[in-house]
Amino acid sequence: VKTIASLSKDQVLKVLSVAADMKATPQKYLQLLRQRTLLMLFEKPSLRTRVSFETGMTQLGGHAIYYNIADSPLGKKESIQDTARVLSRYVDAVTARVFTRKAVDELASNATIPVVNALDDFAHPCQMLADLLTIAEVRKTTNFSGMKLAFVGDCQNNMTYDLMRLACLMGFNIHVAGPDSKDFEVEWTVVKECEAMLQKTSGGSFKIGHDRDAAIKDADVVYCDSWMSYGIPPADRAERLKALMPFQVTGKTMDLAAKDSIFMNCLPAMRGEEQTAEVIDGPKSVVWDQAENRLHAQKALLSLLILGFDSKLLH
Repeated sequence: VKTIASLSKDQVLKVLSVAADMKATPQKYLQLLRQRTLLMLFEKPSLRTRVSFETGMTQLGGHAIYYNIADSPLGKKESIQDTARVLSRYVDAVTARVFTRKAVDELASNATIPVVNALDDFAHPCQMLADLLTIAEVRKTTNFSGMKLAFVGDCQNNMTYDLMRLACLMGFNIHVAGPDSKDFEVEWTVVKECEAMLQKTSGGSFKIGHDRDAAIKDADVVYCDSWMSYGIPPADRAERLKALMPFQVTGKTMDLAAKDSIFMNCLPAMRGEEQTAEVIDGPKSVVWDQAENRLHAQKALLSLLILGFDSKLLH
């Protein structure tokens, strides 16, 4: 699973169904992955990713191994191809949280076990599943047709790209808005990928612009992400804040969204930057449900990847 588009619409819906049941009745699944092992490769640090995957495997009766590759990068001592082949003999699945898509591509191409992208510079599929589970809980349906999601801020990042793919895959509308600058614009390859996806699916659409209020107007979901992600030099902070501040989500901008709209942020968040405190701590915020749902969505995804999407997990 390199991007959310690695899964079909039906597979995403199955993950959501299994995740919802695991969340409601966790005791049914305590031995589902007994004697199964997950290796978690980390080049970039993360609180939510490590804790949710490790806890999830424990709750399913399996085991998770944390391996920090920051000091021993993939592809240095041996090729990533060789690493993938060796790991396939040891464990049942691998997650990788890395800086570049190349590492995930090479792992996935050479492993004979499931490889899950736990974040790179191109996608964040686990976050997509958690977000969609959260939206489904609020809307009380897994039919996302007609929904509008607005993403505002830095559009040149993994979250923007996978949210665009998610909209095209699941059939809803996304409007992204950020500064009119090459430093913040969506990669052209993602635009072309989404156009190709829309040729095969129905109901979805994407729009890219530079007007925060136009993007948020009548949106059912308002979404933003950190302006200073891991890997961005601290020296760039002042310049980035100056460019991005017009895209901050405030209480007033949330008033432009649909009456029953929700606010999302994949965390970590900085109050006073990508959103104000009144928004993230306000009644429309579902960020804590989002964070919790990483656990349930990932448990479902790992179970279906290891046991097979055709396995009967729901009784």
